[in-house]
Amino acid sequence: MTTTEMPAVHECTVSGCSYNHDGCHAFAITVGGDNGSADCGTFVPLNTKGGLDRVVAQVGACSRADCRHNSSLECTASSVRVGPGEGGHSANCLTFTK
Repeated sequence: MTTTEMPAVHECTVSGCSYNHDGCHAFAITVGGDNGSADCGTFVPLNTKGGLDRVVAQVGACSRADCRHNSSLECTASSVRVGPGEGGHSANCLTFTK
């Protein structure tokens, strides 16, 4: 799989992440979590804005082997959405499907 084949982060609505300013500015995100949710492991809750100058975020890795889009720890969804999770989960992959 090349970077042109990696699923794009189509939308991120997490307002408290340093990478999210008018879209996700991280080069790639990692999806993980073992607590029933699919957490965005790239979530950084700082006041400093970071990342690339343009929005090109994609899914670099996914450790949620129980997701139907996961194949050999790679995401096969056409794109993903990231948003606030329930409870104490600040950023979740909303495309996660068990």
